[in-house]
Amino acid sequence: MSSIIDAHVHLYPPEVNRDAIGWAREHSETHWAILCTRQRKSGQWVQGFPSVDELLLQMDRAGVERSVLLGWYWQFPETCAVQNDFYAACVKAHPDRLSAFATFTPAGGREATLAIVNSARERGFSGLGELSPHSQGFDISDPVFMEAMELAGDLRLPVNLHVTDLKTGPYPGRVETPLRDFLWLAHKCQHTNFILAHWGGRLPLHNEEASELYNVFYDTAASPLIYGEDIWRQWLESVPMERVLFGSDYPLNLYPARSTTPEMVTFIEEARRNGADLGMLARTTRRVLHL
Repeated sequence: MSSIIDAHVHLYPPEVNRDAIGWAREHSETHWAILCTRQRKSGQWVQGFPSVDELLLQMDRAGVERSVLLGWYWQFPETCAVQNDFYAACVKAHPDRLSAFATFTPAGGREATLAIVNSARERGFSGLGELSPHSQGFDISDPVFMEAMELAGDLRLPVNLHVTDLKTGPYPGRVETPLRDFLWLAHKCQHTNFILAHWGGRLPLHNEEASELYNVFYDTAASPLIYGEDIWRQWLESVPMERVLFGSDYPLNLYPARSTTPEMVTFIEEARRNGADLGMLARTTRRVLHL
């Protein structure tokens, strides 16, 4: 069976898992709280808060060789530091199963921001993100952010960016992410590889120019909550599979009508059923992340 890499996974430190709502309130991370600690109308939690061991167990059940831990688009430098320290420890403890991306906000200032990027490889990180200028409250042309993006290219650190589809319906915490911003960024930083999350808001299906950008890739995170299974056919007819990274967005519960807890198996089955070559997607992930 082909190897599988899940390129879009989130975990949080034990203190967050113990009391996510209280932790968010204490650290004033209001946007994260809206997105990640809410419940559906049924009372079911939108996502879980698994430990590292629970993630590894889900990976084993699903046949996932490696997971890439993505940071969050935190509002404050202090919470970015908490996430980065936790992920560095995770990768050190499980280098054969886990990779991770570092996160930051330009609100931390130029020196601190560039220090995170410069030290990323040394700390065991394989990239930067998941970042979201639109959610974190800074302009995509922010000079500190742009300098960090250029440096990321120099250091061969791919950058994962959160993208919202223009046609996605309203949900708590939804933030508009104009697709033209990502085109602009890819043109400005042509030697930096960008991974646009959530199928990149279907950017290349809206704009043919995007298909020609060699430094832009797309992950499949949260797909079942956003699109029907026909997204695979639509995508593979227009965009080479070599531009796609498989990502689940675990521990988001992708199939709330079927299960009360998040898992990886069902989404992998959906991908295979719709023609995805997960081995090829894993090879793309290794190439982009330099694993």
